[in-house]
Amino acid sequence: MSTTSAFGKSVLAVLTAGFLAATALPGSAADNIVIFDWSGYEDPAFHPAYAAKHGEEPEFSFFGDEEEAFQKLRSGFKADLAHPCSQSVSKWRDAGLLEPLDTAKLENWNDVLPGIQSMKGLMTGPDGTAYFLPFEWGNTLLTYRTDTVKPEEVTSLKAFADPKFKDRVSIGDNVDDAYALASLAIGVKDWTTLIDEQFQQASDFLREVHKNVRLYWTDNTDLSQAIAGGEVDLAWAWNETATTLLADGVPVEMKRDTTEGLSTWVCGYVRLKGAEGSEEKQYDFLNAISAPDVAAYIVESWGYGHANAKGMAAVDAQILADKGYADVDKFVSNTLFQSPMPIELRQKMIAEFEKIKAGY
Repeated sequence: MSTTSAFGKSVLAVLTAGFLAATALPGSAADNIVIFDWSGYEDPAFHPAYAAKHGEEPEFSFFGDEEEAFQKLRSGFKADLAHPCSQSVSKWRDAGLLEPLDTAKLENWNDVLPGIQSMKGLMTGPDGTAYFLPFEWGNTLLTYRTDTVKPEEVTSLKAFADPKFKDRVSIGDNVDDAYALASLAIGVKDWTTLIDEQFQQASDFLREVHKNVRLYWTDNTDLSQAIAGGEVDLAWAWNETATTLLADGVPVEMKRDTTEGLSTWVCGYVRLKGAEGSEEKQYDFLNAISAPDVAAYIVESWGYGHANAKGMAAVDAQILADKGYADVDKFVSNTLFQSPMPIELRQKMIAEFEKIKAGY
């Protein structure tokens, strides 16, 4: 098992990218592609076939959450590919930001897990046009330090608002994860059905959580350092957080069986309109990240599931069990799936979350 921390991975990615760029064939950078992504996903081990073929890494530009990415793209930022998640795909598509995918050029399109393929409006638009290639899937869930928090103190997501955890809590600076937590906490599993009264209840819960928040984290490195350094004991975090911390010897645990449950999401890659890089390289990257041999690495080192069914089937059974992927039905049980929601509701969430973080 890899014991490289998230920070170490990022450093390795930068060094590797620099080396490959220095040794690339003359002129090859002229048509290089730009990936608009979450920090950390520049990890070369996610797309080894790309560098093997082209002798260089793609260029990466990063965003903190999908709303930031959406607004930046709408304002004219140029990239070739981007990495949104399930709740944002339809919004990006409807805003005219996406270029259709030519599935004939996608080697692993038909190998996506059936459960993901069946998600309405995710991989294709209403007319069947393909726009989204799933890459990874996982949870946002309660994660805690086992040396400072007792299991009986975190049986419910309401623990995030418990005064005993004042200044010891962290949740993402991410409206989707925040309202997934809040919706679950008030007993809602389908956030697309939130009525005004429930929205207010969810927002009120986040205001109570805000009183305990020490850090609104923007990437796994920030959160992991805060937990490892003893600043944060209780977090609403992705699977990656506990996976990397445990590899570094930090005593943490993911609490999958809280009374209210957890949140599940699927993320992947899209082609962007106005892309200026090589189309061939865009598809080479998409084929590299969706290749079955990437699955073992993403499960073992990052704690996420890979979208390729053949790849997941080939992962060692014990590793799948250790990471919680042995029974996919159980993995997504008692969950709020971060599915696309009405644009008006999401805009309300964005506006309200900014007020909450500001103390209003």
